[in-house]
Amino acid sequence: MTEKYGPDDNVPHPSSVPPTIAGAQAREPDWERSVLEKLALSALAEQRARRRWSIFFRFVFLGVLAFAIWAAVDYGVGDAEIVGAHTALVEIDGTIESGSGSGSADLVIPALNRAFSDDGAVGVILRINSPGGSPVQAGMINDEIGRLRKAYPKKPLYVVVDEMCASGGYYIAAAADKIFVNKASIVGSIGVLMDGFGFTGLMEKVGVERRLLTAGENKGFLDPFSPQTPKHKEFAQAMLNEIHQQFIDVVRKGRGKRLKETPEMFSGLFWSGAKAIELGLADGFGTVNSVARDELKADDIVDYTKHEGLPERVLKKFGAAVGTAAVKALGTASQPVLRQ
Repeated sequence: MTEKYGPDDNVPHPSSVPPTIAGAQAREPDWERSVLEKLALSALAEQRARRRWSIFFRFVFLGVLAFAIWAAVDYGVGDAEIVGAHTALVEIDGTIESGSGSGSADLVIPALNRAFSDDGAVGVILRINSPGGSPVQAGMINDEIGRLRKAYPKKPLYVVVDEMCASGGYYIAAAADKIFVNKASIVGSIGVLMDGFGFTGLMEKVGVERRLLTAGENKGFLDPFSPQTPKHKEFAQAMLNEIHQQFIDVVRKGRGKRLKETPEMFSGLFWSGAKAIELGLADGFGTVNSVARDELKADDIVDYTKHEGLPERVLKKFGAAVGTAAVKALGTASQPVLRQ
């Protein structure tokens, strides 16, 4: 008898399909499900990883924000009123120059004024750790100390030297009632310098010609790309001598008869704290705590140092960068710098 398979004679009967093909067709739904499960699990894992990274970056952002807020806060005494007898502390740490943090007159002078004007402060300690810097900034601070000492004659100001009190740092210290040091502190360097570079020889070797046009005979004063003239050198030396003499006068006025002058005292040399006491450049050994305890009889110390907040530092750096770019554009960035 002839078997009939249905209306379509091309479709094979199930009994005639090979076993392997039949098994693959039977497993086809399981294969599709497995692939779908893998895709779903992969998408889920990717979504979880993306969520974890998102949380991580949020925490990083919050950490940076918290640090910025912490850095922007001024932890000094500010304008808050201090109650009770105490020793007022003001610090100068680093180079003395405009906008340089604790060594700037714009920060030191207001801190000194707050310290002297506070009725609870029995005296002021100015702690200095500086290699020197701008004679202008040092002179402004020295003058203000002199004014405050006259305005508050019963409130002494003592300087305590940390690692170093040299050049412009000592220019400021000379205005104090007394100077206390460590035996190994560096003290002195009473002198002035103006430094720069000259590139004329190098320019000749590489065949570079300097084209400098000025309106004013001395406008190219000490230009590093032009030969140094005897007239300009003589003028610069006279200016240095004048500022040096101002420095010497400040030291003599501040130290008075305590100073034991030697031929090398104002030569720019510096000495250890122990030798500085012998020369009359300092009065004795001491720290902030020992001076507060033994000299001022007020163990409680309140820091009046004015610290710049983060926004102020960023703005000043931005302003300095813009100013430097402008100076370079005018071609005067290479002028020598005067320092103590």
